[in-house]
Amino acid sequence: MAEVKKIATRESYGNALTELAEQYPNLVVLDADLAAATKTGIFKKAYPERHIDCGIAECNMMGIAAGLATTGKIPFVSSFAMFAAGRAFEQVRNSVGYPKLNVKIGATHAGISVGEDGATHQCCEDLALMRTIPGMVVMNPSDDVEAKAAVKAALDHEGPVYIRFGRLAVPVINDRPDYKFELGKGVVLREGKDVTLVATGLEVSETLAAAEKLAADGIDAKVINIHTIKPLDEELIVAAAKETGKVVTIEEHSVIGGLGSAVCDCLSAKAPTKVLKIGVNDTYGESGPAVELIKKYGLDSEGIYAKVKEFMA
Repeated sequence: MAEVKKIATRESYGNALTELAEQYPNLVVLDADLAAATKTGIFKKAYPERHIDCGIAECNMMGIAAGLATTGKIPFVSSFAMFAAGRAFEQVRNSVGYPKLNVKIGATHAGISVGEDGATHQCCEDLALMRTIPGMVVMNPSDDVEAKAAVKAALDHEGPVYIRFGRLAVPVINDRPDYKFELGKGVVLREGKDVTLVATGLEVSETLAAAEKLAADGIDAKVINIHTIKPLDEELIVAAAKETGKVVTIEEHSVIGGLGSAVCDCLSAKAPTKVLKIGVNDTYGESGPAVELIKKYGLDSEGIYAKVKEFMA
């Protein structure tokens, strides 16, 4: 069996910006002294005149991006999720969101898979924070193919967009001819009749592996990849819930305010269904190897499999 290719979505981000630069001459990239880590350094090397290093001043960077957007530029502001969504929240809300400016936020190093950077940098609240900003599109791609497609979709969308990227290399699962990315539309990766597993980001590949383990036990799981948290594909979620009767959400994010909350908001209003939320359970992360942390917090395929088995029982 061929080895699965793994690429960190932050790499995909830097590559996508560079590949799309010629097609979008108004595209400019800003970073906060983290070009090597966010991989915007790839863009900087190819288009130095269209890259602005704002220094360790994320709040100011958002203001600069807002100003550039008013002149017709399409700024991509880049930093760790903790700084882009956390430190600069007020500027994102008031300088970008309130005037509905065409600013794109590329937030890397999200979730506990930041690993050794520790609890202070492991942002498990960013999706929740960005969901609350009116008009903000929120995306969390699952792999290299989807991350590049998300950047392109953000460029084509008029208005503020937040895209979450990871530090850890993850399996490429969407490298197929029929793959199609549509903003606000979920993707059914596996059909099933017993339970619906709704996953986002790096948890999509782990959920697919968990579904295989469940199948061996006679549990037929439908797997849905939700790359756009907001706007959520409510039609697909409701249809799947009615079809299987049980729903599990899986995310490398707090169980409060992220994908799980978005799905529960939808289902409580349109199709009340029993839901299990798998994620980070109202706790901070800790320092350690990324893969080991994912396992410890029950977010690997084995952890997902065990929780779904218990839920089904």
